[in-house]
Amino acid sequence: MKSLAKALAAGLIALSAASIAHAQEVTLRVHHFLPAPAPVPKNFITPWAEKVEKDSGGRIKVEVYPAMQLGGKPPALYDQAKDGVVDIVWTLPGYTPGRFPGTEAFELPFMPAKAEATSQAAWDFYEKYLKDEFKDTHPIAVHVHGPGLLHVKGDGVTKLEDMNGLKLRGPTRQTTALLEKLGATAIGMPVPAMPEALSKGVIDGTVIPWEVTTPLKVAELVDTHTDFDSDRGLYTAFFVFTMNKASYEKLPDDLKAVIDANSGREASKWVGRVMDEGDAPGIAAAEKAGNKIIKLPPEEVDRWKAAAAPLVDAWIEEVSAKGYDGKAMVEDARALISNYAGE
Repeated sequence: MKSLAKALAAGLIALSAASIAHAQEVTLRVHHFLPAPAPVPKNFITPWAEKVEKDSGGRIKVEVYPAMQLGGKPPALYDQAKDGVVDIVWTLPGYTPGRFPGTEAFELPFMPAKAEATSQAAWDFYEKYLKDEFKDTHPIAVHVHGPGLLHVKGDGVTKLEDMNGLKLRGPTRQTTALLEKLGATAIGMPVPAMPEALSKGVIDGTVIPWEVTTPLKVAELVDTHTDFDSDRGLYTAFFVFTMNKASYEKLPDDLKAVIDANSGREASKWVGRVMDEGDAPGIAAAEKAGNKIIKLPPEEVDRWKAAAAPLVDAWIEEVSAKGYDGKAMVEDARALISNYAGE
């Protein structure tokens, strides 16, 4: 009887341990660079976190830290995920110029359509070309913002010649090269630094999509906004929402499945749609401020496209020298975007 009791007790302990292991709880810390009310944090990152918590039955807890609350500068975010300082980050690969050259295919001049379509294309492009670039982390989504435009003090930009001499903030290597090619003086900086640079006169204007102008109150700092009457925007930036590899790999299989179900093309589409929907409040804020909204006509846009075209050829040559098939990457990026845009 004593032996039976011991065996039963041992069995109960084993079952209890198995139950505890199955009910393992995990806390994931997400770090990013924008204020919490900005469209992507508010309408993608926080809802994504809530969905993961719900889908896991409460076994995954997600803590979101906006505006670099856990320390460091925006260019450090990717390494924070790679090195396990945090579990997940949302950032721009372009904040570390030259490190992720393949992503720049989507940042070339007049490449992007709307963000929802272009972000789905970006995920397919990642799966074909970029897995090696991001091998040190576990990407959950990749995406772009809506077509970028110019936000400038004073009379603004109504033609190509108006770019001459303007000091403009650019977000990535390709965009700063584009601004220089178009006649401006480009100053690279992460977007959180841009409002202060505008207010202090360090720059005359900036390129950003409409959606981020609202949380950063850009309409209060400039007088004009120049957009383009074209099926392709002036530029976009490539983003990644990615996870520390060890944080992912140590999850039990059922919790990995939760992350997997909230990753990929659909997650990329979701955040792209949030970017598109965030444009309307930015336009409304500019109108309320009494700012001038300029839309360059197609014939003027063609002049800008012609001026920018050499940058595409230069990029193809540059990345091809590094072992990429630059020509195929540009062609595939365009074809994927056209497919998702329904063209």
